[in-house]
Amino acid sequence: MSFKTFVWAMFLMIFFIGCSSKKEEIYNKPAIFWYQGIVKNIKEGDLEKADDYYTSLSSEHVESPLLKEAMLILARAHSKEEEYILANFYLDEYIKRFGDAKSVEYAKFLKIKTNFYAFKYPKRDQVLLNNTIKKAYSFLKEYPNSSYNPLVQTMLTKLSLAQKSMDLQIISLYKRIDKPKAAKIYEKRLRESWYKDIQAIAPDTAWYREIFE
Repeated sequence: MSFKTFVWAMFLMIFFIGCSSKKEEIYNKPAIFWYQGIVKNIKEGDLEKADDYYTSLSSEHVESPLLKEAMLILARAHSKEEEYILANFYLDEYIKRFGDAKSVEYAKFLKIKTNFYAFKYPKRDQVLLNNTIKKAYSFLKEYPNSSYNPLVQTMLTKLSLAQKSMDLQIISLYKRIDKPKAAKIYEKRLRESWYKDIQAIAPDTAWYREIFE
């Protein structure tokens, strides 16, 4: 055997050994396998892998009762990591697939809570602010006796005060650029609000963000 042939043979042997040692693709497992994998990966901080395990659970076991709990676990995990879009994705899926009254009530509460914590930059998150306030009012109306109402009302109060602060800034801006009609629209909304007489402290904005606000 020539030296060249020997080297080539060694290369092929190493290549095939490397391929055979690669982790075998996992599929066609029982629902509990995927569920336990989701929990394990969340505990280890690997949310991407946990999401992959959820995809396998939901595709291989469409009717599994474990899906319900998996969605809530993943929603809470993503919310904790401030990944609010993914958190809301799981909550929306939960509401669509498990429509009983008690479950939907809890999921809607979690959506309000998730959006509340997602609200960080008052001057940039106006749409999120308005939508969350609407969802909070809707929740209180739909579930007047909910055990979550004290928490929803607390969040609503804080969001409403943030809205007041934003309205005051918008009024000031319109007056500075000589648009009195536009300013009056926000002044009217402020006069008609329940929080019109509450003294709210404007949120501090870091100097490096103030440039872009």
